[in-house]
Amino acid sequence: MSSVATWPSQAENWLDARGKGAWIVAMILGFIFFWPVGLALLAYMIWSKRMFNGSCKHRRHDHYNQMRGGLRPTGNQAFDSYKAETLRRLEEEQDAFESFLQRLREAKDKAEFDQFMDERAKRSDAEPKNDEPVTI
Repeated sequence: MSSVATWPSQAENWLDARGKGAWIVAMILGFIFFWPVGLALLAYMIWSKRMFNGSCKHRRHDHYNQMRGGLRPTGNQAFDSYKAETLRRLEEEQDAFESFLQRLREAKDKAEFDQFMDERAKRSDAEPKNDEPVTI
């Protein structure tokens, strides 16, 4: 009787070891062969939060941490100083470019606003004023 009680946990561990894709394949096969099994797997995946763990956001965060892990010292003093200097220079260039883009956006906004005000002034000059008497 103990082997009967442990096979669900063994199946769960086996699917967990293979990831979310294995759970999805098992659910689809359950729907294909006997739909209540697929429905039960779907309900279990949602209830146990297996559908939503390991999301893309989590993987992106892991990838970012791996990329930042490249900042660890390699043991080669010359390479580490070259890498640090290059990264510092790239960050300065990025900051300079972002400030350039900000100035460009501000200049564009100012030009558009000035154009709007000029057009508005021309329209108001072209319209007759209501204060002036109309001669017949």
